[in-house]
Amino acid sequence: MSLPDSDRDLVVDALEREPTTAEAALFENLWSEHCAYRSSRPLLSAFDSEGEQVVVGPGDDAAVVAVDEDTYVAIGIESHNHPSYVDPYDGAATGVGGIVRDILSMGAYPIALTDSIYFGEFEREHSRYLLDGVVEGIGDYGNSIGVPTVRGSTQFHEKYEGNPLVNVSCVGLVDDERLVTADAKEPGNRLVLLGNATGRDGLGGASFASEDLSEDAETEDRPAVQVGDPYTEKLLIEANEELVEADLVEAARDLGAAGLGGATSEMVAKGDLGARIDLDAVHLRETGMNATEIVLAESQERMAYEVRPENVEAVADVADHYDLGFSVIGEVTDTGRYVCEFEGDTVVDVPAIFVADGAPMNDLPAVEPTEPERSLPEAEVEAAFEAVVASPNTASKRWVYRQYDHEVGVRTALRPGDDVALLALRDVGKGLAISAGANPGWTETAPYDGARAVAIENATNIAAKGATPLAAVDCLNGGNPEKPDVYGDFVAMVDGLADACSTLDVPVVGGNVSLYNDSAAGPIPPTPTLSMIGVKDGYDAPPLSLDGGKSLVLVGEHASAVGGSEYLAQMGGTDRFPSLPENPREFVETLATVANDPTTTAVHDVSDGGLAVTLAEMVTAEAGADVAVPDRLALFSEAPGRAVVETSEPRSVAETFEEVAPVVVLGSSTNDGLLRVDVEDHPNVEYDASEIVALRETIEAAMD
Repeated sequence: MSLPDSDRDLVVDALEREPTTAEAALFENLWSEHCAYRSSRPLLSAFDSEGEQVVVGPGDDAAVVAVDEDTYVAIGIESHNHPSYVDPYDGAATGVGGIVRDILSMGAYPIALTDSIYFGEFEREHSRYLLDGVVEGIGDYGNSIGVPTVRGSTQFHEKYEGNPLVNVSCVGLVDDERLVTADAKEPGNRLVLLGNATGRDGLGGASFASEDLSEDAETEDRPAVQVGDPYTEKLLIEANEELVEADLVEAARDLGAAGLGGATSEMVAKGDLGARIDLDAVHLRETGMNATEIVLAESQERMAYEVRPENVEAVADVADHYDLGFSVIGEVTDTGRYVCEFEGDTVVDVPAIFVADGAPMNDLPAVEPTEPERSLPEAEVEAAFEAVVASPNTASKRWVYRQYDHEVGVRTALRPGDDVALLALRDVGKGLAISAGANPGWTETAPYDGARAVAIENATNIAAKGATPLAAVDCLNGGNPEKPDVYGDFVAMVDGLADACSTLDVPVVGGNVSLYNDSAAGPIPPTPTLSMIGVKDGYDAPPLSLDGGKSLVLVGEHASAVGGSEYLAQMGGTDRFPSLPENPREFVETLATVANDPTTTAVHDVSDGGLAVTLAEMVTAEAGADVAVPDRLALFSEAPGRAVVETSEPRSVAETFEEVAPVVVLGSSTNDGLLRVDVEDHPNVEYDASEIVALRETIEAAMD
């Protein structure tokens, strides 16, 4: 680890002396791209983060939004990209642990996880190795702590080969009386450390996440990857619940990036206060650790709390009950300075706000993205259908989600494999819908419109189950921002996502930025993972599976542009990105109304793979579909803001959408389990349900 010369000069000017070794390391990590968002923070003001439902917006460990006046939902998202390349199992597992603790720090009880994961081409052995380790890490950790993984996405693209992405989000339940924030409250209060002992694992993790992956990263950077212990995390979850219920916590912060130094300096900086930390008091796992190691280690399953002096003993008793480590490591002061002492020496003495929030922002050049030319392949419809439906990007993800316990907690009303997860909030009679993911094919082709499409698609997923979008968090993944073309794509992606969420009236209440996702294979595609939540009365929803014997309509018109589609990824060629709906908010609201109508028996959005995949996923052994489309491209366009609705009253659907979007009659659902597609001027496509299942078992067949 080393502090860049330009940053060192600023630090020297502020301190009027050279920084100590521990100070230099603390500044390097807290001023890293990973912690300080030096290249992205100037862009984030584009997001609308306010709304009457927003209780806590950006800036804390997680956001909090109101479902109703008595029930709040905490939601957060984070990336663990570099660690998951170096050590896929522990990198992914500790990503789960970290985001769960972010939810704990708000006083919330975690109830669900989502995972959005991105790898190189599936045909590569190394991609499958990473997929196997990441899924096992997520599954083992989530299953062990009793938090269900209910939703996510899995994407493959050649540009993730040297740098996979692992983006994990979590939601939890909280209310006004239990709510905790990260800002320290009062001088004289104690700072306590609860959880695992501190070791040397994860040293410099924040700075490691702020640079390109090298060719030897899997060996050279292994010490920067944390090692998780889900059983301690489960104890920490229950201990945190007891502390919050007993009103023993004034403020809380998860020990994540930059470890103890990051968590405690940020807590007091947020409260415009200071702290004195006794590093000798920290309970350690290893002997001989120096001050810098204790300050910056990112050992997992640790929380920092601000506690009133009279409550310290009660907190210690809770820690003892759950067999968790406990240390009183210092106190909040009114000096505004962050001070750490070790073995009789002052090793850190810096202004708290300066170290926590004083990093200078980068002013980087950006090259505006260009739109691709149109060069379409000549492809037989049947061959294209089979290639698209069998693609790992559109194939069944059952191999992934069957490794997750998605029903623990008994709230899961709609299981993985549908458009969203739906959780039953029985105490208030509400359903909480969760959608998560992004499509790198879209944002690589058109960063601005592709990101807009990601937002619209997630909102459409929620509406397809009759819910109304409430709020979203984002994980903005990009390559090396020092490259003007890469940064230009990133800027366009951020603007597109912000504009679409604003148009949808969905506040973006928090998120994460992960840059420097470059490797010897080049930069990743700009990837704006979005995790969106919505609510509805009750927790029943129309499935995506057909019922049979009814009309099938396409809400939204047929599209002919196929830019960014799986069709082009499989068959070759380029094209412009499809046009987006002019009134996405009205579309989403109207689709939710139709989905809740008793005459609607199935709804499924049109997304990856276009109508071909939508219809293939809706067909079952008992219910088929007989439809017609005007041309080959209409079958494969992935234009967002569209859905297929099975209904006994197609005229009613058309009337409901009359002022919002066109409604096209596709055909009808049948009772024979066959999918028949009449493509004008092309041979018809016909498959039975068992043939479609066989096509869609690409991942299952290769990984089992």
